[in-house]
Amino acid sequence: MAERLGDDLRRWGPKWSRHVGMFLAKGYWNTTIIGREHFPKDGPVIVACNHIGVVDGPLLHGCIPRGSHIFVKKEFFTSKLGFLMDWAGQIPVDRENGRASLLTAKDLLDEGRVVGIFPEGTRGKGRAESVHAGVAWLAVNSGAPIVYAASLGTRPEGASVGYVPAPRSKLHMVFSPPHILPDIPRGRAGITEAMEVIGEGLRAHVDYAVELTGIQLPGDEGTR
Repeated sequence: MAERLGDDLRRWGPKWSRHVGMFLAKGYWNTTIIGREHFPKDGPVIVACNHIGVVDGPLLHGCIPRGSHIFVKKEFFTSKLGFLMDWAGQIPVDRENGRASLLTAKDLLDEGRVVGIFPEGTRGKGRAESVHAGVAWLAVNSGAPIVYAASLGTRPEGASVGYVPAPRSKLHMVFSPPHILPDIPRGRAGITEAMEVIGEGLRAHVDYAVELTGIQLPGDEGTR
């Protein structure tokens, strides 16, 4: 079995870091948050968000109305700001082999915590045209409800995926009500079915958020 991060992951991190995220969302940027009232007040929750820009992670972390542990690519943890990711209790993920991170996330959900994930895996158009198996595995094996999130405005048309919005930029984060997967069996076939259900759900939610806010997704400027 793959090694878990276990006690090395700081459970207390989101208690302070979500306030930093909220300051960025509301103080540095001008973010409209829609659907917070739907978010479960307790118990495990998987937040599945589209991914268009480099600031989607901190924005999502600040907009979720509870402390959350979000999947972050492991390269960030070895950068100059990597210690902040560590102290914030975020989940380092190896995109070549994410088994250990998934097991850790499953443990966090079993503890009644909130786990955030970008099912597309990379920053791109944000349309959830492809969804990786990790979020499906978590949903099937934890039984946790899924809240879909749409991040809009973090990368305008023509900007690179590393674009950082200017101060007071108008951003949106739109949450759905919680969704419970239908009765899906475990195993490879179940994961495939769950990927399809979650992909359809996230795409529908992103389309709804675009129509609701009038904020369009960026074009295909590439991913990384």
